[in-house]
Amino acid sequence: MEDGKSTVRAVDRALDILLCFTSKTDWAMTEIAEHVGLHKSTVHRMLATLEEKGFVERDRATDRYHLGLKVWELSANLSRTDDQATIWLPEMERLRDQLGETVSIYVRDGSERIRMQAVQSNQPVRRVAPVGVRLPLYAGASSKVLIAYSDPVVQESIFGDPAWLYSIDLDQYKQQLEEICVKGYATSFEEREPGAAALSAPIFDRNGKLAAALSISGPASRLTMDTMNKYAPIMMESAKRMGIMIL
Repeated sequence: MEDGKSTVRAVDRALDILLCFTSKTDWAMTEIAEHVGLHKSTVHRMLATLEEKGFVERDRATDRYHLGLKVWELSANLSRTDDQATIWLPEMERLRDQLGETVSIYVRDGSERIRMQAVQSNQPVRRVAPVGVRLPLYAGASSKVLIAYSDPVVQESIFGDPAWLYSIDLDQYKQQLEEICVKGYATSFEEREPGAAALSAPIFDRNGKLAAALSISGPASRLTMDTMNKYAPIMMESAKRMGIMIL
């Protein structure tokens, strides 16, 4: 019976830690310990387990914690209309109708990007973008946005990951990332798939942190470099509106 009580107490403590993130987006371990009234060693163990399971993530640069992608996966099965991906849908549809291409939202998970939401183009020839697909970070406009606006520690961990394509010239790639941060958007032309092109802009939350990458993709015959550069201001304005919508 004592073991059962101990297990329930551990679950209760873990839930208390997760509930901290209802009041603000990121916490230091010592702040969590003080907030929930637990010893730091206990909180450290709980956070390690939650991080391993994907419910929280630790920013190695600041040593602060925020919610992990596992929370998104759980919320995808909720029958509710106010989750973030759904809130963004009207703006994504508006952008699709304005530019005529498939619109996607991507987030980074380790050395991969995940398509969390998509609105398909109405064009006869179009890019089909299934939600939930995982793609490598070494190619694509949205990948470049997700890397360019990450802190240097995260960037180096990505470049050092075994999944990274080592044939890429890192010096040239890093210079490209700097140019993306100056321009505010990224493009890709037949990088991952022949005949396909994409344009991507960062979505920032109210604290100025990167939340996701907004992207349009389509045939390279329509999305020429000139066309993508012309669409870029529209994309960045749309991403800015979506950032304001973040809960």
